[in-house]
Amino acid sequence: MSAPSATHQNLEIPLAGVVLEADLGMPQTPRGAVLFAHGSGSGRHSPRNRYVAAELNRAGLATVLADLLTPREEQLDLRTAALRFDIDLLAVRVTALTDWMTHAEPTAGLGIGLFGASTGAPAALIAAANRPATVQAVVSRGGRPDLADTHLHQVHQPTLLIVGQNDPAVIELNRQAMRKLGGETRLEIIPGASHLFEEPGTLEQVAGLARNWFLRHLPPIPPGRSHS
Repeated sequence: MSAPSATHQNLEIPLAGVVLEADLGMPQTPRGAVLFAHGSGSGRHSPRNRYVAAELNRAGLATVLADLLTPREEQLDLRTAALRFDIDLLAVRVTALTDWMTHAEPTAGLGIGLFGASTGAPAALIAAANRPATVQAVVSRGGRPDLADTHLHQVHQPTLLIVGQNDPAVIELNRQAMRKLGGETRLEIIPGASHLFEEPGTLEQVAGLARNWFLRHLPPIPPGRSHS
């Protein structure tokens, strides 16, 4: 049975010397929390990530969709496309957001997963390497995990890589990254899907795979311990 609809809240999160805007989706009784790491010029308004987040909310998972760039940085990136490929900067922001989730009232005490898309995927993997005791699972959608480079062998969390069948170059890059990842890893290739999973039914498959991965790997709240 589906969980009750989540409540939504807009947040401004001060961290790493900037203030980032985020949207929090909170089910009535959350059983875990997932941070979305956007990439390649995308942000918290990405319709694909918002769809996946809504499916995770229905499964009882809290979601945090945060812009990794400030409005001023986004304007700069629109002109130069430079910051969306600054993996080190994005990773610092994802790591700081992960730290915020461990202490902030809405998500403190919940198991944390990371969902990375495009260039947000390597940022999520680097954050997982940086926070081995905090991050429990990672999912990449059409991501470039190869850009996490030397950090891959430090990622021991269960990692699911999802790629479209009609995205052969990215499939090969994901296969190369799989050989370097240090923990449980699975590659799912969605039949008939392109890089953005715009074909009918393909994004639904992404959401289902991500939901099941996080429900399997995020630890439930211990019995007798409530989450407020």
